[in-house]
Amino acid sequence: MSRFVFNPIGTTVLITGASSGLGAEFAREFAARGADLVLVARRQDRLEALAVDLAERFGTVSTVIPLDLTAPGAVAVLVAELEQRGIRVASLVNNAGFGSYGHFGALDAERVRQEVTLNVLALTELTRALWPELIAHGRSAPATGALINVASTAAFQPVPFMSVYGATKSYVLSFTEGLWYEAKGNGLKVLALCPGPTATEFKTVAENEEVFFGNPQSATQVIATTFRALDARSTPPRVVSGVANALAARGVRLVPQRSLLTVLGRNTTPGRRR
Repeated sequence: MSRFVFNPIGTTVLITGASSGLGAEFAREFAARGADLVLVARRQDRLEALAVDLAERFGTVSTVIPLDLTAPGAVAVLVAELEQRGIRVASLVNNAGFGSYGHFGALDAERVRQEVTLNVLALTELTRALWPELIAHGRSAPATGALINVASTAAFQPVPFMSVYGATKSYVLSFTEGLWYEAKGNGLKVLALCPGPTATEFKTVAENEEVFFGNPQSATQVIATTFRALDARSTPPRVVSGVANALAARGVRLVPQRSLLTVLGRNTTPGRRR
């Protein structure tokens, strides 16, 4: 008998943004629990190396699908690939996403389009496409399905100079919590994961080495928080990783909005010495 409440053994989990960071850690934990994987990201070499490592360590089968989810029609291509291969997905981890940093008017317009497409549109389209399968696995005995959407502590308040990123993550949080209620009674575990600063490639992708402060968590710590929530008899609609992050997420509600924006803006202004 598994020592885990959430036991995906023998099922297939699709993870986007699986080539590094949280995505790769999600893959390792699901593989350790006996799940097979569909690994989706742009970097095929990294996905293939991860698939080999997971097979050697855990004996799981990983299907590698290199794909840029910001490309028009990418989700339809992915879903068609799954159907062609006869893969039924029991759990979905929408981890792919990135942020942009700087004065909004100076950001590259195409980069902004890609950010909104990946963080919001692709996540929504893929969730909708796989929703019937996720619900079906949730209703199985024992329940084996989960939907994990990676939001952020940036979802709890506006973030000046990362306004697009903060807005997209607010969408992810609200969208996921709504689905949590819709899935009640169906056995599907729906969870919005809200990490704070994490030691991943996020800052490099955002071209931002200055705005984050405090001690970042490791990807391993964030994943441990996630699976504690999944192993709960009643999984909450959201989980914030890290005690300090959780307290901060609650505390922003108590600060007047103008004062909050002033403090945040001073700490995120490009070029500000810290």
